[in-house]
Amino acid sequence: MTISLLDRDLSILSFNQRVLTLAQREDYPLLERLRFLCIVASNMDEFFEVRMPQQLQAVQDNVTQGLVSMQRFEKISNKAHALVAKQYELFNDELMPALAKEGVHLVSGGVRTPEQKQWVAQYFKREVKPLLMPVALDPSHPFPQVANKSLNFIVDLEYAHNQERNIAIVRVPRVVPRLVKLPANISQKEQCFVSLTSIIRANLDDLFTGARILHFSQFRVTRNSDLALDEDDVANLRIALREELAHRQYGDAVRLEVS
Repeated sequence: MTISLLDRDLSILSFNQRVLTLAQREDYPLLERLRFLCIVASNMDEFFEVRMPQQLQAVQDNVTQGLVSMQRFEKISNKAHALVAKQYELFNDELMPALAKEGVHLVSGGVRTPEQKQWVAQYFKREVKPLLMPVALDPSHPFPQVANKSLNFIVDLEYAHNQERNIAIVRVPRVVPRLVKLPANISQKEQCFVSLTSIIRANLDDLFTGARILHFSQFRVTRNSDLALDEDDVANLRIALREELAHRQYGDAVRLEVS
């Protein structure tokens, strides 16, 4: 008798699809729907960190036995990326407009009032700029390591004095809040927030004096964060675990997100 077993990875994705369905329920409280969406986002990050590296490595090594095959990898990858795309669609097309009707706004750079733009610029200079780490790429400064799931910008620059083009990376520390509430006196009596990414995007010029920004993109790398410990080969499990945890931020890259 043949016993059919569920594919573990596809089952995890199906579970998250069901959770996402709860975020789509219009009869649920709005903030509950947003919470379910955040749960799925966190779960999907973990899926790419822990479940995908093994599949990706096996495909790269041309392993085609057991549960490993290019066809299965593509099926898992397509389903995972479709689920992430659905998250963005739900957030942008349904939840954000619904929040706006309740007086909660995520204010982008294009719709900010002059007072809001001035406040954001001052906030950037005071709270954000001192913590940013721009790195110009050249033979003596190769592409820097970026931490797992950290926010980063890549910037294409042209310097006016010699029209030389250069590429720079801006790494954003985790200590900077990802969402900032605007003061009540410039929020038209509603709850207005700005994202850290939009704050930096609006003020990138301030980081590169004497240069003209031609293009820029923000990106995030998801890295292999699975713990690979063999208790039989580890003399001191505590030390080995500590070392492995320290390396998790810079494991092999699994996913690249660009905006």
